[in-house]
Amino acid sequence: MELSDAYIDSFIQPRSELLLEMERYALEHHVPIMQLLGIEALNQLLRIQKPQSILEIGTAIGYSALRMAEALPDVTIVTVERDEARVAKARDFIGRSDVAERITVIEGDALEVDVENIQPTYEAVFIDAAKGQYRKFFEKYSPLVPSGGVLYIDNMYMHGLSDLDIKEVPRRKRTMIRNLKSFTDWIMQHPDYTSAFFPVGDGLLICLKR
Repeated sequence: MELSDAYIDSFIQPRSELLLEMERYALEHHVPIMQLLGIEALNQLLRIQKPQSILEIGTAIGYSALRMAEALPDVTIVTVERDEARVAKARDFIGRSDVAERITVIEGDALEVDVENIQPTYEAVFIDAAKGQYRKFFEKYSPLVPSGGVLYIDNMYMHGLSDLDIKEVPRRKRTMIRNLKSFTDWIMQHPDYTSAFFPVGDGLLICLKR
């Protein structure tokens, strides 16, 4: 049985005018931000975990960083984005918020920057960047997560493409989907992590470090 949109929407918390402005901006300028149900689920998991520090890979315009900072009043967030225009927009939006002092935006390629210089460990890592690079991101940043920490990875559905036979995927996206599926197979068998898939939003993978 399919649930109605109205019933699903009843579980979404009200957002501030700033967040609504960001949602409109993302829609108008085709900037991918986390789906509402996905961010609600992520924030609830983070409230349960209660991390003091979060590293985010893929800032975009700063939407998810703001949402996480608002959900966790004691957390500090370091977020990395390589797109110069998006970094500028993220800093503008974040600077207008009440949580700006707890969010640090780093401009650069996430596979090249050294976030250890800012903080040596992070209790949670949220990956929402280039989908074909998920394994490289994971291998680079998982050593910064202590035992008991969690890596959260969004867009595992990839808007339904992950569920298709590779021949049905548009050619320009086949390498990315192959890499995403390879990463899924790899992490689900990884001996150092207990991983689970949450079919919410665009698909959220939760990896608990043993």
